[in-house]
Formats: sequence, structure tokens, C-alpha cells
Amino acid sequence: MPAKGWIEVNEMHCKGCELCVTACPQGVLELDMSRLTPKGYHPTHIYKDGCTGCAICALVCPDAAITVYREVVKRTAPAVA
Repeated sequence: MPAKGWIEVNEMHCKGCELCVTACPQGVLELDMSRLTPKGYHPTHIYKDGCTGCAICALVCPDAAITVYREVVKRTAPAVA
């Protein structure tokens, strides 16, 4: 089962450069053309399921506008026979 993740974009810093969109190995990011940030840019967002929380988008963001979260799955210990 692949990991599940999501991002939060700080719209005060995102300038819509699309570096994160290009770098996303899952292809789940795009610019939100229906909205503008306070500075007048189209922010990035996840537009479909499939984010694994790999954080490549955050690494390539020149303005550190992306925070990545990854779902934590608690595993139970196997039963001892």
C-alpha cells in the first residue's frame, strides 16, 4: 500500500513558478487557475489523489512555500502463536 500525503501551500510565498508541478513524480500537482494569491499568482494545489508525501515539491520550491504531510499508519505487532 503506497504512502498517502498532502501539501499545504503558503500563498504569501507561492509565486506560481510551476517547479513543484514539473518535479512531482506522481503528477498530482497543478496551478489553480481559478484563484489568485494576495500577490496575484496562481497557487499550486493537489488536483487528484496519489500524493505520497515524498516532499520533492518542497525541496525544489525556491520560496519554501510548500509544507508536506505524510499519513502515519500505526502497525500492530503480529500475534505470537
